[in-house]
Amino acid sequence: MRVLLVSIAFAVGAAQAAGLATDVAADPALEARVQQLASELRCLVCQNQSLADSHADLAVQLKGQVRELLRGGRSDQQVIDYMTERYGDFVLYRPPLKASTVLLWAGPGLLVVIGAGILAWNLRRRATHRELSDEERARAAAMLES
Repeated sequence: MRVLLVSIAFAVGAAQAAGLATDVAADPALEARVQQLASELRCLVCQNQSLADSHADLAVQLKGQVRELLRGGRSDQQVIDYMTERYGDFVLYRPPLKASTVLLWAGPGLLVVIGAGILAWNLRRRATHRELSDEERARAAAMLES
């Protein structure tokens, strides 16, 4: 039992020393808003994780900044606008559809269409290959035997 308690104490201390412990608002409603907003914002370091999922130092700092902005009385939209103004549309998991982000929205569909076109072209090209004549088969068999 002592070993278990010492192990737990060591793990908690190591996590705090590594900076993995996060600041949590005393107000549960405020913390829920922070987590909801953090799930809509992209970690600028990890790029494939939200702020809520990331443990990177910058993500922890940005979550703290979101928390402070909400404590300061800003609305959710004002926080999103602030982060977008500061870091660009890239910080949003669902960037708005506009000229600079059209490739983000159309890219996956475009890749599927291009892939389907290449597949259809290859299948059609294979289907147009002709069968070998008896003379060609005989020559091929002779070449294989020698």
